[in-house]
Amino acid sequence: MNPHQPDEQQHPDQPGRPGTQWGAPPQGTPPVPPAPPKPSRGKAWVTHGAVGAVALFLGLGIGISDDEARAEASGAGPTPRVTVTKEVEVPGPTVTVTKTATVTAEPPKPPKPKGPPTTVGGDGEYLVGEEMRAGTYRTVGPGDSFGCYWERARNSSGELDAIIANGNLEGSGRVTVNKGEIFKSTGCQDWKKAG
Repeated sequence: MNPHQPDEQQHPDQPGRPGTQWGAPPQGTPPVPPAPPKPSRGKAWVTHGAVGAVALFLGLGIGISDDEARAEASGAGPTPRVTVTKEVEVPGPTVTVTKTATVTAEPPKPPKPKGPPTTVGGDGEYLVGEEMRAGTYRTVGPGDSFGCYWERARNSSGELDAIIANGNLEGSGRVTVNKGEIFKSTGCQDWKKAG
């Protein structure tokens, strides 16, 4: 082998490139351009991911628009949306609410007069101080055509000597009675305390 003659075999330092021992290409052969660099895999993922996200977004938007258009065309209206609300207890003081109600009480009954009554019937026998008060009483007169009889007595024995005073009225009249006496009335209208 001639050391000055070009070697047609591949040089071991440069695989895939024919040339001389020193790597020069044979004459008349155009130089081979270097292979373009391969793109980084990281950039490819970003590019493909962005394109995929845009496509997904557009697809969802079109799908929602189509669903709403179909719902409006059928007269059903837009698709209802559900909102879920969760109650959360917030720690804090306990609040007590007190309600006050106003109740109107029934009006009180008029007090009963203390002691014996101040009005007595026109027919009856009364112990003054227990069944009627002592004082002056007035009547408008007889309750029927037979007249009005009244009597003051020391006791209820019915004896003539027990009578203190008596009288017959054809019109109105007054009688004053004292505590411990018996007052009798027959055929008269009610006697009412006048003083």
